[in-house]
Amino acid sequence: MKQVARLTFAIGLFISIALTGKGQEILPPVLPEFTATIKTGKIQLDWISGFMEVKEIGIQRSLDSVLNFNTIGYASYPTQTRNAYLDNKPLPGTNYYRLFILFNNGRFMYSKTVLALPDSTIRADMKLQYADIKDATRNPNKPASEENKEPKVVWHPSNYIYTTADGNINIKLNDAPQKKYSVKFYEPNGAFLFEIEHVKGPSLILEKAIFMHAGWFNFELFEDGRLKEKWNFYIPLNYRM
Repeated sequence: MKQVARLTFAIGLFISIALTGKGQEILPPVLPEFTATIKTGKIQLDWISGFMEVKEIGIQRSLDSVLNFNTIGYASYPTQTRNAYLDNKPLPGTNYYRLFILFNNGRFMYSKTVLALPDSTIRADMKLQYADIKDATRNPNKPASEENKEPKVVWHPSNYIYTTADGNINIKLNDAPQKKYSVKFYEPNGAFLFEIEHVKGPSLILEKAIFMHAGWFNFELFEDGRLKEKWNFYIPLNYRM
């Protein structure tokens, strides 16, 4: 009788350990850190996961943080503890990201949703002036004597839409929550690029990569349907940090 009791206890203990181990194996580790940082012309995602039994990690992006998440790429080495992904073509406006993690056993989960924030190490608030871009806009076909002459009317950046030292375009409209602002962007030859139909916040950063190349770009800023400003800005090929 004692042997039966001991055998029953041993079997119960074995099953308990087995189930505990299985439960620990199924439960995925928690993501301790996941960030999305606005760099020059791109957004860098960094995370620490520690996933071991993971098949793939997909990077998903949305403009509203709730719906319309689309997969834009996959982690090259999903089982690495530290991982990173570069979104080289972020969308105009605010970008939200999350991770889709698929495990080898077919289970899956989503990470928390994060908002892409400006890199605090870049002097993003430094507006580029004429002195910053005059060398970049110099025409090599003109004689040096003509190029060295200051123009009669010196170009100046807009107070609302301008390029900063990180190469990105900043839109500053302090009363945007109370009014309806929209912006249209054009190539120098007048070709339409894209439109932001409603600037909802007082500050918005557009990634340099959205415009596909360096050089001059024109814009039209509308306030409640009326033209408020028609001006231009310059995206340098090389930017200052």
